[in-house]
Amino acid sequence: MILQLKQIFDIEGEIKELDCNIEAEQLQDTYISQSLKTPIVINGKIENRAGIVTMTYSCKFTLYHICDRCLKEFNREYVYNFEHTLIQATNTDSDEYIVCPDNTLDLSELAISDLLLQLPTKILCREDCRGLCYVCGQDLNEGECNCS
Repeated sequence: MILQLKQIFDIEGEIKELDCNIEAEQLQDTYISQSLKTPIVINGKIENRAGIVTMTYSCKFTLYHICDRCLKEFNREYVYNFEHTLIQATNTDSDEYIVCPDNTLDLSELAISDLLLQLPTKILCREDCRGLCYVCGQDLNEGECNCS
């Protein structure tokens, strides 16, 4: 979703509301494209306060996972909040700001990038998952095994 931001950059006090969805087809072979159970719902706003343009938004979605320890399948809902300062151009190479060339911003690309950096690297069905026995494969969440 390409946002046109010229009016936001030009008028102090201007606000643009964000309300859109990213479907699995738009994710193009990323990790979450195969496991996305619901569209990614984005809500937020872009606001020009005293000439500083900030964007705050939240993403809500559900992913299908297989636990890294016990191999059980489960779905988990995620809600993440993000905030960025938007600028039209910069002379430095900094991650502190989001540069919007030609007063445009690809919201889908930014949101997907933010999500991929935020998702956990180890996926567990629950915090205290005990996993499988290394010898017999018994799920230790369901009971002890007889291995020594």
